[in-house]
Amino acid sequence: QVQLVESGGGLMQAGGSLRLSCAASGRSSFSYKVMHWYRQAPGKQREWVAAITSGGSTNYVDSVKGRFTVSRDNAKNTVYLQMNSLKPEDTAVYYCNALGSDYVNYRGQGTQVTVSS
Repeated sequence: QVQLVESGGGLMQAGGSLRLSCAASGRSSFSYKVMHWYRQAPGKQREWVAAITSGGSTNYVDSVKGRFTVSRDNAKNTVYLQMNSLKPEDTAVYYCNALGSDYVNYRGQGTQVTVSS
């Protein structure tokens, strides 16, 4: 059973930085086709934020372009979301979601990011 575990969230002042991690555990042979980061703010729908493919291609929602960077460490089965120049509107629960090479969707439990003004 593969599990995705996010970490790195917390409380940060506007303009600060946080790095989120999404680590896959439970199966050493786990691989993914694409890993997504989503977020959901209170009272709002879940929003796609960024993605990275197994080949390293990345994509971002316009609101985070130039501020967020998604990267991966295949040896550690971990994907990161570096978030710089944080804004209060970035406040949300952030989730990672993987489409595994087995075409199964895996989702983490989320990590809270709160940005104060």
